[in-house]
Amino acid sequence: MKTISAILCLLVPFLGMTQTIEKFSIDSGGASATAGGIEILYTIGEVNVQELSAGNIQVSEGFINGSMKIKIDPKLFLQGPILNPTSAGLMNDDLRQNTLIPTTSPYADAAVCNASVFNVTGNNAIVDWVWVELRAANDNTKLINGKSALLQRDGDVVGLDGVSEVVMLAAPTSYYVVVKHRNHLGAMSASTITLNESTSTEVDFRNSGFSTFGSHAQVVLGSGDTALWSGDTNLSNQIKFSGAGNGSNTIKDYILSDPLNGFNSVTFSSSGYLNTDLNLNGLAKFSGAGNDSNIIKDNVLMHPSNGFNSPTFTINTTVPELD
Repeated sequence: MKTISAILCLLVPFLGMTQTIEKFSIDSGGASATAGGIEILYTIGEVNVQELSAGNIQVSEGFINGSMKIKIDPKLFLQGPILNPTSAGLMNDDLRQNTLIPTTSPYADAAVCNASVFNVTGNNAIVDWVWVELRAANDNTKLINGKSALLQRDGDVVGLDGVSEVVMLAAPTSYYVVVKHRNHLGAMSASTITLNESTSTEVDFRNSGFSTFGSHAQVVLGSGDTALWSGDTNLSNQIKFSGAGNGSNTIKDYILSDPLNGFNSVTFSSSGYLNTDLNLNGLAKFSGAGNDSNIIKDNVLMHPSNGFNSPTFTINTTVPELD
């Protein structure tokens, strides 16, 4: 991967004389972004004032200030663990109860939390890791920053301590907000949201009145709340019940290849922290009662855009692909 490091050149007037600081990288601890095999490292300094485009490479002059942070209070439901809730209005926390949630995030930043955060029970018990993104107001295909966070049963998305608000390195301004989960389709706010450091801004994806980008970005639950669609077993940003690369076959193939499935039975249940476990109960099932394949089938057949109730219909993510 190619890496471009931003460097700083300052002209400082002092006592009538001009001193020049040589070009060099002050620090690579500001932030970074990756696109098309090019990684840009932003260093500590002033906010960018100009962009230069050449081919498919964009370079911003200036720097992200390391002290620039925003607070955000995302809220969301995952369809899988709230399909058959043990408590109304709360997602199930079976992964936590079975000590299956890893202390290292499954997402790009590989964030680490203390195992003690999984000891909390009740409404604030942790369901799983989620991913939060901020995207540029003038181009929602441009990632400004993203980070791992933890999701509580009531839908609150919190920091790595399991309780505090999510704090992200970014300038206080307006962004598109994206939330994602490893086997659910992500969703993005339909418009930009102003975020700042002094107050934690609520962004409630559970609320059916909250506008999301694209058509039917989330599933409407029986309660009237909305949740991320469950069924992306193979990280394809799609939910497919039949055809090439369908999610049901991913579940079947995983179960049949499980070393513990000595009889190669399609009714076997694989256990663990698995992308093929769509209701997040710690088990991946291809057939039988409560199987995960039926979640995919039901979502495909019931999707509002599937006018012919075709099993070959594909649910695609509504989150724009990063440029």
